[in-house]
Amino acid sequence: PEPPAPSPAGRPGLRSHLGLPRCQMFEPVSCTYTYLLGDRESREAVLIDPVLETAPRDAQLVKELGLRLLYAVNTHCHADHVTGSGLLRSLLPGCQSVISRLSGAQADLHIEDGDSIRFGRFVSWVLGPQEEGDCTKQQGCCAKTLYHSVHEKIFTLPGDCLVYPAHDYRGFTVSTVEEERTLNPRLTLSCEEFVKLMDNLNLPKPQQIDFAVPANMRCGVQTPTS
Repeated sequence: PEPPAPSPAGRPGLRSHLGLPRCQMFEPVSCTYTYLLGDRESREAVLIDPVLETAPRDAQLVKELGLRLLYAVNTHCHADHVTGSGLLRSLLPGCQSVISRLSGAQADLHIEDGDSIRFGRFVSWVLGPQEEGDCTKQQGCCAKTLYHSVHEKIFTLPGDCLVYPAHDYRGFTVSTVEEERTLNPRLTLSCEEFVKLMDNLNLPKPQQIDFAVPANMRCGVQTPTS
């Protein structure tokens, strides 16, 4: 799939809502979206799901916007790419790596359901439990837990709440809770039907899993080599 169209200046498009600069960036090999959120007043920012190969791009954008990156957050221990959080710690001193405590992976900060991440005037809430692995596309995850987590934590949010994907293979960049609740072909199934479907996807093994998971257990590059 093609990445989202760049801004006229050749950089990822920057949007703003309620004084919150936010940027959605794309890594084409694993089709991963990385998100930058910042506070205009304090200049504090967080980066969600950075990829190793595009970490220099992300660091440059942070600098260009005059932001101070507090956290590089991994939503889980990824199987399809190596995280950029370790590299970002060296590119942007003061940045801390973050991941779920349930992952067992190394990080500066471990989080769990109900925790919050603060940057400037804003708070990002952690909704769990987190399944370790890319749950919607990889076998071995607990489909029943995933189903209940989505229905009980995401689908109880207001219908017009925006939902930004971690991955996309069809060119979509955003939807809403109501769209996912009513139109998602998998999540409109019953729990039993969902579990049966997920258990029989027979998807191929992620190409980077053999080196991505061990690296991500160490937060990518936890300590830069000299």
